[in-house]
Amino acid sequence: MKSLALVALAGCAVLAGCASKGGMPPTAQTAQTERCKVITEQEIASLFDRWNQSLQTGDPRKVVANYAERSILLPTVSNKPRLTPADKEDYFHHFLENRPSGKIDLRFVEMGCNTAVDAGLYTFTFAKTGAVVSGRYSYTYRWDGSTWLITSHHSSAMPEKK
Repeated sequence: MKSLALVALAGCAVLAGCASKGGMPPTAQTAQTERCKVITEQEIASLFDRWNQSLQTGDPRKVVANYAERSILLPTVSNKPRLTPADKEDYFHHFLENRPSGKIDLRFVEMGCNTAVDAGLYTFTFAKTGAVVSGRYSYTYRWDGSTWLITSHHSSAMPEKK
């Protein structure tokens, strides 16, 4: 009788374990855990510097290389969301004509497992025209196993003039 009770108890434990994993026993694939890339707030901040330096090259392809294949750019001076690398290149081709350079004025960074958000305020100076434009920004990043790439980038001009 004791052995029957132990078998029943063991059976319940196995079924309970399966139920906690969506009703399926664990496999090698489900047993793997995601490895989180260790990164500091300063390293996330440096990703803006990398992007800004790519602007200085004047080459839209070098700017777009900062973006994940599947990403969105919601730019300041275009109503069109940019989803493909070609869309982003088109945007930056025109944006780079005025030789922009960005500077962060206020930053808020939030980090997760292989993701990060850098949001705040920045100012762009355009060397060709001398214009200075203040804006709001948000970048989301994802670690792809070898580099941090932008998955979304939103930028908008400040609504109130100083």
